[in-house]
Amino acid sequence: MNGKSIVFTLIIILLIIGAVYFVVDTTQQSANNTIGTMVAPFQQSNSALQTQVAELLHPTPTIIPDPVTIINEIRALARLETIQYSVEKVITAEIGQGNFGFLFGDKLLFVAHGIVIAGIDMQKIQPEDLQMANGVLNVRLPAAEIFTATLDNDKSYVFDRQTGLLAQGGQNLETNARQAAELEIRKAALEDGILNRAQQNAESYLVKFFEALGFPNPVFLK
Repeated sequence: MNGKSIVFTLIIILLIIGAVYFVVDTTQQSANNTIGTMVAPFQQSNSALQTQVAELLHPTPTIIPDPVTIINEIRALARLETIQYSVEKVITAEIGQGNFGFLFGDKLLFVAHGIVIAGIDMQKIQPEDLQMANGVLNVRLPAAEIFTATLDNDKSYVFDRQTGLLAQGGQNLETNARQAAELEIRKAALEDGILNRAQQNAESYLVKFFEALGFPNPVFLK
């Protein structure tokens, strides 16, 4: 076999090897694409199943307001708010704290932040409460009262809770703590003299108001 025959034979062999490599590579890529296409639905199903399990174990509450709104009463108000208290109270609520408290007991510490607003209701002023005597306006104001005593839910929170091994840990305990907190916040403001301060602030404000109307140095009757 001469040299030209040998070279020709080598070229043929190289072409055959290249063709075989191309066919094998194309087949592998096609197989990988096919497997990926087959596996993708299973991966999507697995992801969907994991999402459903997570929602079952940690459900997100859904709030659906009723589209129907009923307005029972509308009243015109003439309240003069003259003071506001910001009050913080720590409330302990507990149940079943006997000898078996570690099993059936439930105890929580609730940090309550509340707002108390007081003033006078101007609607309660009657014509006889405003009288002129010797050029002086005599005013008898209604007694100061608390208009609002409520929790600030954005700042109030459960600081600590200890639930027995067999206790259910119901929501009633926290509800009771919140109700008690509102009463305690109102009580604390009253004990600190919020009504007296509300009355004094109202008189200070109305002095300027009456003077602007042309009644200097009004006298507030008790």
